[in-house]
Amino acid sequence: MNNKPSAEIQVQIGKNGPYRVSGGVPLGEEIIAADGGGESVACQHGRTFPLQQQYALCRCGHSSHKPFCDGTHAKVGFDGTETASRAPYREQTKVIRGPAMTLTDAESLCAFGRFYDPNGSVWNLVNGPDRTDREPFVRQTCNCPSGRLVAWDNASGESVEPRYEPSISLVQDPAKECLGPLWLRGGVQLVGAEGFAYEVRNRMTLCRCGASKNKPFCDGAHAAIGFDDQR
Repeated sequence: MNNKPSAEIQVQIGKNGPYRVSGGVPLGEEIIAADGGGESVACQHGRTFPLQQQYALCRCGHSSHKPFCDGTHAKVGFDGTETASRAPYREQTKVIRGPAMTLTDAESLCAFGRFYDPNGSVWNLVNGPDRTDREPFVRQTCNCPSGRLVAWDNASGESVEPRYEPSISLVQDPAKECLGPLWLRGGVQLVGAEGFAYEVRNRMTLCRCGASKNKPFCDGAHAAIGFDDQR
Protein backbone atom coordinates (compact mmCIF):
# COMPACT_ATOMS: atom_id res chain seq x y z
CA MET A 1 0.00 0.00 0.00
CA ASN A 2 3.01 2.31 0.31
CA ASN A 3 4.48 4.25 -2.58
CA LYS A 4 8.21 4.45 -3.10
CA PRO A 5 9.07 8.14 -2.69
CA SER A 6 11.48 10.21 -4.72
CA ALA A 7 14.28 11.62 -2.59
CA GLU A 8 13.53 15.05 -4.07
CA ILE A 9 9.78 15.04 -3.40
CA GLN A 10 8.97 15.77 0.20
CA VAL A 11 7.16 17.93 2.72
CA GLN A 12 9.38 19.17 5.54
CA ILE A 13 7.58 20.35 8.66
CA GLY A 14 9.00 23.61 10.02
CA LYS A 15 9.31 23.83 13.80
CA ASN A 16 6.23 25.87 14.76
CA GLY A 17 6.22 26.97 11.14
CA PRO A 18 4.98 26.00 7.68
CA TYR A 19 5.10 22.90 5.55
CA ARG A 20 8.02 23.37 3.15
CA VAL A 21 7.32 21.49 -0.07
CA SER A 22 10.11 20.57 -2.47
CA GLY A 23 10.45 18.56 -5.65
CA GLY A 24 7.88 20.28 -7.83
CA VAL A 25 4.82 18.70 -6.19
CA PRO A 26 1.63 19.79 -8.01
CA LEU A 27 -0.79 21.82 -5.86
CA GLY A 28 -4.51 21.92 -6.50
CA GLU A 29 -7.92 21.90 -4.88
CA GLU A 30 -10.49 19.18 -4.22
CA ILE A 31 -14.07 20.02 -3.28
CA ILE A 32 -16.14 17.50 -1.30
CA ALA A 33 -19.44 16.91 -3.08
CA ALA A 34 -22.40 15.72 -1.00
CA ASP A 35 -25.68 13.99 -1.82
CA GLY A 36 -29.14 15.23 -0.87
CA GLY A 37 -28.73 13.86 2.62
CA GLY A 38 -25.46 15.68 3.17
CA GLU A 39 -23.32 12.54 2.89
CA SER A 40 -20.01 12.93 1.05
CA VAL A 41 -20.01 11.03 -2.24
CA ALA A 42 -16.99 12.22 -4.23
CA CYS A 43 -14.31 14.87 -4.59
CA GLN A 44 -14.47 17.28 -7.52
CA HIS A 45 -11.41 18.96 -8.96
CA GLY A 46 -11.18 22.66 -8.29
CA ARG A 47 -8.51 25.17 -9.20
CA THR A 48 -4.89 24.31 -9.83
CA PHE A 49 -1.88 26.44 -8.94
CA PRO A 50 1.12 27.21 -11.16
CA LEU A 51 3.76 24.55 -10.68
CA GLN A 52 6.59 25.57 -8.36
CA GLN A 53 9.67 23.58 -7.42
CA GLN A 54 9.47 24.80 -3.83
CA TYR A 55 6.81 26.52 -1.75
CA ALA A 56 5.70 26.89 1.86
CA LEU A 57 2.14 26.11 2.96
CA CYS A 58 0.51 27.67 6.01
CA ARG A 59 0.25 25.34 9.01
CA CYS A 60 -0.97 27.75 11.71
CA GLY A 61 -4.21 28.70 9.94
CA HIS A 62 -3.66 32.46 10.25
CA SER A 63 -1.87 33.40 7.04
CA SER A 64 -3.47 36.22 5.06
CA HIS A 65 -2.06 34.60 1.91
CA LYS A 66 -3.59 31.12 2.23
CA PRO A 67 -2.72 28.47 1.30
CA PHE A 68 0.81 29.87 1.44
CA CYS A 69 2.74 30.90 4.53
CA ASP A 70 3.23 34.63 5.15
CA GLY A 71 5.13 34.38 8.44
CA THR A 72 2.11 34.95 10.69
CA HIS A 73 2.92 31.80 12.70
CA ALA A 74 5.70 33.75 14.44
CA LYS A 75 3.41 36.66 15.29
CA VAL A 76 0.68 34.47 16.83
CA GLY A 77 3.05 32.17 18.72
CA PHE A 78 1.90 29.06 16.92
CA ASP A 79 2.70 25.79 18.70
CA GLY A 80 3.12 23.16 16.03
CA THR A 81 4.41 20.37 18.26
CA GLU A 82 3.96 16.99 16.57
CA THR A 83 1.87 14.80 18.85
CA ALA A 84 0.68 12.03 16.49
CA SER A 85 1.78 8.44 16.82
CA ARG A 86 4.79 7.56 14.73
CA ALA A 87 3.96 3.88 14.59
CA PRO A 88 3.35 2.38 11.13
CA TYR A 89 -0.26 2.48 9.97
CA ARG A 90 -0.90 -1.24 10.44
CA GLU A 91 0.19 -1.06 14.07
CA GLN A 92 -2.44 1.61 14.75
CA THR A 93 -5.40 -0.14 13.18
CA LYS A 94 -8.43 -2.09 14.23
CA VAL A 95 -8.90 -4.99 11.80
CA ILE A 96 -12.36 -6.13 10.66
CA ARG A 97 -12.23 -9.24 8.47
CA GLY A 98 -15.18 -10.04 6.24
CA PRO A 99 -15.79 -13.03 3.95
CA ALA A 100 -14.07 -11.48 0.91
CA MET A 101 -12.59 -8.20 2.11
CA THR A 102 -10.86 -6.87 5.21
CA LEU A 103 -11.07 -3.34 6.61
CA THR A 104 -8.30 -1.68 8.58
CA ASP A 105 -9.24 1.42 10.55
CA ALA A 106 -6.85 3.85 12.25
CA GLU A 107 -9.44 6.09 13.91
CA SER A 108 -6.93 8.67 15.15
CA LEU A 109 -6.25 9.66 11.52
CA CYS A 110 -9.86 10.59 10.78
CA ALA A 111 -10.11 13.94 8.97
CA PHE A 112 -13.92 14.08 9.00
CA GLY A 113 -14.32 13.53 5.28
CA ARG A 114 -17.57 11.57 5.88
CA PHE A 115 -17.24 9.19 2.92
CA TYR A 116 -18.08 6.04 4.85
CA ASP A 117 -21.91 6.08 4.86
CA PRO A 118 -23.58 6.88 1.47
CA ASN A 119 -24.36 3.21 0.68
CA GLY A 120 -24.28 1.92 4.22
CA SER A 121 -21.52 2.05 6.76
CA VAL A 122 -18.22 0.56 5.58
CA TRP A 123 -18.01 -1.23 8.93
CA ASN A 124 -21.13 -3.17 7.88
CA LEU A 125 -20.36 -3.44 4.17
CA VAL A 126 -17.12 -5.33 4.86
CA ASN A 127 -19.28 -8.19 6.08
CA GLY A 128 -20.98 -8.59 2.70
CA PRO A 129 -21.51 -12.25 1.81
CA ASP A 130 -19.31 -12.45 -1.29
CA ARG A 131 -17.11 -10.59 -3.77
CA THR A 132 -20.04 -9.43 -5.92
CA ASP A 133 -21.03 -6.64 -3.52
CA ARG A 134 -17.54 -5.29 -2.85
CA GLU A 135 -17.83 -2.21 -5.07
CA PRO A 136 -19.60 0.16 -2.61
CA PHE A 137 -17.27 -0.93 0.19
CA VAL A 138 -14.13 -0.43 -1.90
CA ARG A 139 -15.31 2.92 -3.28
CA GLN A 140 -16.11 4.35 0.13
CA THR A 141 -12.83 3.25 1.70
CA CYS A 142 -10.79 4.52 -1.25
CA ASN A 143 -12.59 7.88 -1.08
CA CYS A 144 -11.31 8.37 2.48
CA PRO A 145 -8.70 11.14 1.95
CA SER A 146 -6.81 10.54 5.20
CA GLY A 147 -6.20 6.85 4.54
CA ARG A 148 -7.77 6.08 7.92
CA LEU A 149 -9.71 3.34 6.14
CA VAL A 150 -8.06 0.82 3.83
CA ALA A 151 -9.67 -2.11 2.03
CA TRP A 152 -7.79 -5.38 1.63
CA ASP A 153 -8.56 -8.29 -0.69
CA ASN A 154 -8.58 -11.50 1.33
CA ALA A 155 -7.66 -13.68 -1.63
CA SER A 156 -4.51 -11.77 -2.57
CA GLY A 157 -3.72 -10.16 0.78
CA GLU A 158 -3.12 -6.88 -1.10
CA SER A 159 -4.57 -3.48 -0.27
CA VAL A 160 -6.98 -1.89 -2.74
CA GLU A 161 -5.75 1.65 -3.35
CA PRO A 162 -6.58 4.43 -5.83
CA ARG A 163 -3.76 5.32 -8.20
CA TYR A 164 -2.32 8.73 -7.38
CA GLU A 165 0.70 10.58 -8.65
CA PRO A 166 2.55 12.65 -6.03
CA SER A 167 0.42 15.73 -5.40
CA ILE A 168 -1.09 17.96 -2.73
CA SER A 169 -4.67 19.18 -2.69
CA LEU A 170 -6.45 21.76 -0.57
CA VAL A 171 -9.68 20.14 0.58
CA GLN A 172 -12.78 22.37 0.57
CA ASP A 173 -15.90 21.25 2.45
CA PRO A 174 -18.96 23.27 1.33
CA ALA A 175 -21.39 21.08 3.28
CA LYS A 176 -19.67 22.12 6.51
CA GLU A 177 -18.91 25.62 5.21
CA CYS A 178 -15.21 25.35 5.97
CA LEU A 179 -11.78 24.68 4.57
CA GLY A 180 -10.50 21.15 5.06
CA PRO A 181 -7.00 19.70 5.41
CA LEU A 182 -4.05 19.37 3.08
CA TRP A 183 -4.37 16.11 1.20
CA LEU A 184 -1.05 14.43 0.38
CA ARG A 185 -1.32 11.76 -2.29
CA GLY A 186 0.84 9.34 -4.16
CA GLY A 187 3.63 8.69 -1.68
CA VAL A 188 4.92 12.16 -0.81
CA GLN A 189 7.51 11.83 1.96
CA LEU A 190 6.62 13.73 5.14
CA VAL A 191 9.56 14.74 7.35
CA GLY A 192 9.08 16.02 10.90
CA ALA A 193 10.60 19.17 12.36
CA GLU A 194 13.31 17.10 14.06
CA GLY A 195 14.04 15.01 10.97
CA PHE A 196 11.78 12.00 11.59
CA ALA A 197 10.65 10.43 8.31
CA TYR A 198 6.98 9.44 8.64
CA GLU A 199 5.74 6.28 6.97
CA VAL A 200 5.19 6.92 3.26
CA ARG A 201 1.56 6.38 2.33
CA ASN A 202 -0.68 6.81 -0.68
CA ARG A 203 -3.16 8.98 1.23
CA MET A 204 -2.77 11.22 4.26
CA THR A 205 -4.23 14.51 5.46
CA LEU A 206 -2.32 17.25 7.26
CA CYS A 207 -3.76 19.92 9.54
CA ARG A 208 -3.78 23.43 8.06
CA CYS A 209 -6.10 25.13 10.54
CA GLY A 210 -3.59 24.85 13.40
CA ALA A 211 -6.11 23.34 15.82
CA SER A 212 -5.57 19.58 15.43
CA LYS A 213 -4.71 17.65 18.58
CA ASN A 214 -2.99 15.04 16.41
CA LYS A 215 -0.43 17.19 14.59
CA PRO A 216 0.81 17.02 11.95
CA PHE A 217 -2.27 15.06 10.89
CA CYS A 218 -5.79 16.42 10.60
CA ASP A 219 -8.29 15.37 13.27
CA GLY A 220 -11.35 17.20 11.91
CA ALA A 221 -10.86 20.31 14.08
CA HIS A 222 -11.36 22.55 11.02
CA ALA A 223 -15.07 21.70 11.03
CA ALA A 224 -15.46 22.37 14.75
CA ILE A 225 -13.89 25.84 14.51
CA GLY A 226 -15.38 26.75 11.12
CA PHE A 227 -11.97 27.28 9.57
CA ASP A 228 -12.09 29.65 6.59
CA ASP A 229 -10.11 32.22 4.64
CA GLN A 230 -11.02 35.00 7.07
CA ARG A 231 -9.22 33.49 10.03
